[in-house]
Amino acid sequence: MLSRIGTVVAAGLALLVVYQLYTGGAPVLAAACAGGLGLGLFVYTSRGAYTYRYLFPGLSAIALFIVLPIIYTVWIGFTNYSSKNLLTFDHATEALLGEVYQRDTVRYQFTLHADGDQFRLVLRTGEDDAAPPAEASGSGNGGPDAAPGAGAGSTGSPGAPGSAAPAAAPRPSVFVTGRLALAATAEQRVGVSPLATSGFTPGEALPLKEVIAHRDAIKAVVVKFPDGTSAAMESLREFTPYQARYLRNPDGSLTDQKTHERLAPNFATGFYETPGGAQVTPGFRVSVGAANYAQIFTNPKFRGPFLRVFAWTVVFAGLTVVFTLVLGMLLAELLSWEGLRFAGVYRVLLFLPYAVPGFISILVFKGLFNRNFGEINLILDALLGMRPDWIGNAMLARVMILIVNTWLGYPYIMLMCMGLQKSIPHDLYEASAIAGAGPVTNFVKITWPLIRKPLMPLLVSSFAFNFNNFVLIYLLTRGRPDFLDTQLPAGETDILVSYTYRIAFEDSGQQFGLAAAISTIIFAVVAILSIVNLRLTNANAQDKR
Repeated sequence: MLSRIGTVVAAGLALLVVYQLYTGGAPVLAAACAGGLGLGLFVYTSRGAYTYRYLFPGLSAIALFIVLPIIYTVWIGFTNYSSKNLLTFDHATEALLGEVYQRDTVRYQFTLHADGDQFRLVLRTGEDDAAPPAEASGSGNGGPDAAPGAGAGSTGSPGAPGSAAPAAAPRPSVFVTGRLALAATAEQRVGVSPLATSGFTPGEALPLKEVIAHRDAIKAVVVKFPDGTSAAMESLREFTPYQARYLRNPDGSLTDQKTHERLAPNFATGFYETPGGAQVTPGFRVSVGAANYAQIFTNPKFRGPFLRVFAWTVVFAGLTVVFTLVLGMLLAELLSWEGLRFAGVYRVLLFLPYAVPGFISILVFKGLFNRNFGEINLILDALLGMRPDWIGNAMLARVMILIVNTWLGYPYIMLMCMGLQKSIPHDLYEASAIAGAGPVTNFVKITWPLIRKPLMPLLVSSFAFNFNNFVLIYLLTRGRPDFLDTQLPAGETDILVSYTYRIAFEDSGQQFGLAAAISTIIFAVVAILSIVNLRLTNANAQDKR
């Protein structure tokens, strides 16, 4: 009974989550969650699916954290998703329809007045009312001594100084808002009416300190005029009218009320465009097919840096594997020498680079290689009188990266080789010693042939790891020095993953679609390496009897 109640409660909560996702504007995600929750409910309530109850959590995690991100990344690679094209078409249209513009030809000077326990705003416009009415202090910035708006629209507002014919000057427009509660800063929309017909007689304007005290609440006030325009607080003395900039037409296009141009949506570029072809932001996401993949290999703007970065990525990963293999295997051979004293101490010291977190070691090396203050350059300057520019010179920057990565990676290979050496029968080395063979012969004829096959999958996995070694590149050089002949952010020490990161998050356009396409290519390369790894380990091979 309790289990049934728990199932019903869980199903109810799941349906609530799905409903919230659907009403929040994510129908695809809501459908996917509904399918997953329905499948989970079936697995844990059906007797026929009893054997899958133990597999379902692991399979769900694989689908959620591996399969779904892969599918999403591949999908983005076929779109124009970027910082200018973040929204869907409907959301981009709503954003444009929500834009407003200020009407620069009109300004409203305002004063704050008490009305019982609430307040009202009196707004005035007109060239002869440019200065605000006198405030309680009486200084009023040169305004009149009389209270503002004492009466109707024909109040004794002063004429412009030096005016020859004040009677012929245009009368200012005076409006008054409804009653306002300025205790909170939530948005308040209030209509205005001409002061002459409002029935409200404003008393003395509250001093400026009261306006400052209620500034946040007044800034949240939006006044609406009879002509349909609105106004909001621009400064402590002024309201500025504004109105919607774009209006939707029956055919789906927009009219720009400021420039009177017609904007039509272009579903090839993902922007609303003017008749002259100018694009209006924000844009919207559209499918571009294989355009991102095509421009990687065909557009010289992208092809040049991509091919150079790809070549360096392969060289970097390959040389790292070679250097760590040689150094790790050499140290493993030295530490296996039976006559070596304090071998245990050496093992601990040589293992330290692997025990210290990598990002700490990388930042330490970044300081060591500093051109002016780094210890490495200080030593070189004392011995050879030179201070190499490890960051600014492309070749030296790559050498520095290989040195640091070899330091970080050799302990892993050393430990693997030491473990594999323990599996070699000691009788083989004794027989070799009787035959008069030396250490080099033992390594070439006995050690290497016996550890090569089990070590090869580890080398392949090391190559795949360094192929995507983003942390090393980002913390040490950030891909610098940059290429001087490219428009995209790319550098001499960038590898594909850091190049992708810079395109997605550091380029002025933040081209997520292009970055997703490059990520998909990286995924394909790593997948091929994984298949090679499985073939080398014979993981899928059946035992032959």
